[in-house]
Formats: sequence, C-alpha cells, structure tokens
Amino acid sequence: MRNAVNIAEVAMLEPDYMGFVFYDRSPRYAVELNHTVLGILSPKTLSVGVFVNAKPEHIVGMAEHYRFGALQLHGDESPEYCAELKAGCTCEIIKAFGIKSGEDFASALDYEHVCDYFLFDTKTELRGGSGDKFDHSLLASYRGKTPFFLSGGITPADAENIRANLHPLCIGVDINSGFEILPGLKDVERIKKFIEFFRTE
Repeated sequence: MRNAVNIAEVAMLEPDYMGFVFYDRSPRYAVELNHTVLGILSPKTLSVGVFVNAKPEHIVGMAEHYRFGALQLHGDESPEYCAELKAGCTCEIIKAFGIKSGEDFASALDYEHVCDYFLFDTKTELRGGSGDKFDHSLLASYRGKTPFFLSGGITPADAENIRANLHPLCIGVDINSGFEILPGLKDVERIKKFIEFFRTE
C-alpha cells in the first residue's frame, strides 16, 4: 500500500496485516508515505514494513518512525541478521522464502528461532510481487515448526482451494498483485469479498 485514499479504503475492511514496501526497485515503493496515514488503521490491523537487504539500524529506525508492528524481510538476510533485528525492536519478524521445490524449505530451518513467522512465495528473479503462482502441493514437504503466510500469485479465484487445503501451520494469506488495479493500488471490492470469504464460517 502507498496511496493514502486507497489505504483508508482498505483499512475499513480491517485486514489482519497491511504492508508497506521500502525497496526502491519495487513498483510499490512507499517512498512518499506519510507516517500519520497509518494512524487510521484499526487496532485489529498490524502495519508491516517490507524491506530487502536493508541495514538493521535503518529498519529499526523506520519501524520506530512508522510504528510498524511487523517487519517482512524479502532479501538475503541471514539468521544472525534476523536475530539482531529481533533484539533491536519489538516487531514481529517475518522472513520470506522463494520456493520452487520441496528441497527449498530446508533453507528456512536455520531461521526457526529468530523469526516469528515465515512467508512462502514463488521463487523468481524478483523480490516478491511477481504474480507467479505458488505450487501449494509443495507445502506437504514443509517440516518446520514456524507458522507461515502463504503467498505467490494468489487471486480471488484461489479462495476456495486455499481454505479447503489449508496447511495446519498456515496462519495467513498474503495477497498483492492479484488484487491490484495498478501496482500499489488495490481493488477494494476484491479484497472485501476475499476477507469475507475467509471470515465466514
């Protein structure tokens, strides 16, 4: 998210998390985000700063400025890096991993005790937001104990399949390009229907 009006519209839906990208190569870079805009978020929505290989001290400073509740790391951050970040702030730490085969989950095991959650995305040359579909059948190979978010080209059409085959450690669904009008500008009605589907028993 980066547009103030769009943020306000989506905020009314009270998503569990709302992400803001601080990576200058991303078309969703929230470079002009006013920190006061995040004050409109419901207490039910945790704001998330998304970073790629940024210095820990920079991320901690940004977390304090924007009062982020969580930090999502999409780069080559090491377990030691995550431990340092976790020690330097009170934010939840979410580490993203690109997955192409079952063997790729092994790279997450060294992060078990230094991250609160993982995020599994489709492995591409990009740092997330590619829109490429994640192969959900690969989750059967995950042997870790850390809860995770499911990402990777999710669209409204995937809702029924995701809920019917939800992995026991999957705590959330990360939506992005499949719910956009333009990069960084979300389709509010699509998101509303998606959230309602998962929150309806």
